[in-house]
Amino acid sequence: MYLMQVLDIIFYVLILLFSIVIHEVSHGLMARKLGDKTAEHEGRLTLNPISHIDPLGSIILPLLLVISHSPFLIGWAKPVPYNPYNFFDKPWIRKWGEALVAFAGPLSNITILIAFGLFLRFFTQIVAVLPFLSFFTPAVSLISTIVLVNIVLAVFNLVPIPPLDGSKILFAILPHSMYEVREFLERYSLFLSLFFIFFLWQYLSPLITFFYYLVVGI
Repeated sequence: MYLMQVLDIIFYVLILLFSIVIHEVSHGLMARKLGDKTAEHEGRLTLNPISHIDPLGSIILPLLLVISHSPFLIGWAKPVPYNPYNFFDKPWIRKWGEALVAFAGPLSNITILIAFGLFLRFFTQIVAVLPFLSFFTPAVSLISTIVLVNIVLAVFNLVPIPPLDGSKILFAILPHSMYEVREFLERYSLFLSLFFIFFLWQYLSPLITFFYYLVVGI
């Protein structure tokens, strides 16, 4: 029993780690598509987790959350660097470039959760047509974890508080006349982030559960 618990923790952390790595690499790939090769030059466009690990956010915090039986895992990797001044000089890129780079991360998690979620949703039908795929049955729990972790990452990162990705999207949408909102969020970002994590994050649980069953089915 103890060995199984240890293996569960290891799998949970590995799923979170690789999901975060894909998230960060997606930022860099979008930046390169828009003309900036900073991440590529710094060797960050790689799925090798060693290049992205943040000891606190990628290992220590997830382990503490698993050990404390937290219902959800949260973590982060070293941000993939990019320079918006290197983006192609086009009006729509100047306005939306940073928002596109920011959204690329959650979009990668959404893509992962939909792909694995739909596999779970139609697993019974798939096996009925292709019986040899029944060997995936023991991995259903693991695949379910992949879906849940990526839902959490997508929802968490879309919260509009700096430095989360949602803030970049919000700033692109806000008119210049509301620069005070951006200034306030950036000035108190640490306080707002901690307040959200400790006091408000729990209220997103129903939303995460809703998205899980929306994709996977009941």
